[in-house]
Amino acid sequence: MAATKPPTGKKYYTPAGANATLPLVRVIIRDVTELAKELRERHERLSRVLSGKRSGLSAAHEEELLQAQSELERGQVRMREYERELQNLGIELKDYFIGLIDFPCRMDGRDVYLCWRLGEAEVAYWHELDAGFTGRQKLRPAPAGSR
Repeated sequence: MAATKPPTGKKYYTPAGANATLPLVRVIIRDVTELAKELRERHERLSRVLSGKRSGLSAAHEEELLQAQSELERGQVRMREYERELQNLGIELKDYFIGLIDFPCRMDGRDVYLCWRLGEAEVAYWHELDAGFTGRQKLRPAPAGSR
């Protein structure tokens, strides 16, 4: 994998560098996927309640609805915090529900993504910027002595 000088300000990962971040990234992504599922469930429940006649709700139910909306908003704030953590690491979150992320990388003089998803042991795939998950390709083993 040939390296060229990256544009200033953008973080690029090597496979080894991406793998070195995985202990931290796994924790963040696990939290992201759990929260994404919770938020979807909360949103669906609220949508069902709000699609019904809200005027017929008792004061207790109205209070419960407001509390549920507040919890949804707090969860959305937490999700933005997780997104910011990943952005600060230079990592792009691609799918909240399966925990799919991309690490910017320079390979053979061009920008590509190293691709990883929750449950994989290591960063072992890459794809072109416009290819996405379906265009993943197995990384070539690093030449001996290059680590």
